[in-house]
Amino acid sequence: MKELSKATQATARTTLVGEQDKSWQSPFVFLAIASIVMSVTFAGWMAMLNNFVIEQAAFTGAEIGMLQSLREIPGFLAFTAIFVLLVFTEQVLALISLCLLSIGVAITGLFPSIYGLYATTVLMSIGFHYYETINTSLSLQWFKKAEAPVKLGQLMSIKSAASLICYGLIWLGFSVFSASYQVMYIFFGISGLLLTICLAVAMPKFPMEHIQHKKIILRKRYSLYYLLTFLAGARRQIFVVFAGFLMVEKFGYSVQEITLLYMINHLINFFLAPKIGAWIAKVGERKALTLEYLGLITVFIGYALVESADVAAVLYVIDHLFFAMAIALKTYFQKIADPKDIAATAGVSFSINHIAAVVIPATFGLIWLYDHSLVFYAGAFFALLSLAASQFVNTAKLAPTS
Repeated sequence: MKELSKATQATARTTLVGEQDKSWQSPFVFLAIASIVMSVTFAGWMAMLNNFVIEQAAFTGAEIGMLQSLREIPGFLAFTAIFVLLVFTEQVLALISLCLLSIGVAITGLFPSIYGLYATTVLMSIGFHYYETINTSLSLQWFKKAEAPVKLGQLMSIKSAASLICYGLIWLGFSVFSASYQVMYIFFGISGLLLTICLAVAMPKFPMEHIQHKKIILRKRYSLYYLLTFLAGARRQIFVVFAGFLMVEKFGYSVQEITLLYMINHLINFFLAPKIGAWIAKVGERKALTLEYLGLITVFIGYALVESADVAAVLYVIDHLFFAMAIALKTYFQKIADPKDIAATAGVSFSINHIAAVVIPATFGLIWLYDHSLVFYAGAFFALLSLAASQFVNTAKLAPTS
């Protein structure tokens, strides 16, 4: 009996050790590693883009605007992810999306022409936007409401750390090793692809608590969320497309200097994003969104008026910091949504986010040729509309449980 008892205890200890050894196989770790892949590939693509297209493809504001509009078309079509989920699970679709993103980034430098860049950008963008759609859905399903702001802040911190390493490698590549754009794009793309393959092999299939609707869903009670999402897409395009372009075209920032700015942004986010998530959990979504939009109004007006390269750099860093507060919009939806609606609404809201994104880069690229300050005044106007709409945010209006 004693021998049997010892054997049972030994088996229990072995089982416990085995479980502890595999404790890293969790939904949070899956999302963390996937976030690293997304950050390394997309951050590398974006950090070199403005210099690459100007130096090797002779882009003006019109071409960069068209490229960014094409990049956002897959985002506009993100609602189609719900139909892809009829074939694949969300976890598998996330992995496929990361593969497409990585391949698109890897081949970007091999096609330094207008149409070549348009084609590689669309391929990269399909992977990026499908992943972002599924990432939002998985995060809001896997994390409990009480922990979601903190967990999302931690993931943002991890993304910032990965981006920081990426920018450091870009700076070393161009400053120390005199690497070409082609080599750098291939390096980041292949790194992301290999890491995605490792993630697919190492991680088990995680269960989902609620079976998701496999159809397009639009509900009246989500109207305010749809509006805030639309306005966020409009504002973000002005920042992503034209703020960086301003730094290069007007103030002559080199790829090394742009990379250093990105590094500063993500270094700040690495430390502050978890704190911002915890702060949102404490003060609530409405106060967080109000502060974000007030800050963005000021920043966009600053872009329109700035004449100093140093002041522009400060505005760029502050602008990036405010985007960390976008966590509040996700957790607001999580609190008002029916749990079964999350996957379908994530796709629909991502499409809504990109309605303006498809139009703004191309049309505002033409406005840029006339007067770049008008582009940023429009950004301030969108932020003002967001501020007004955010005052109606009320997470006490929870969704039905059915």
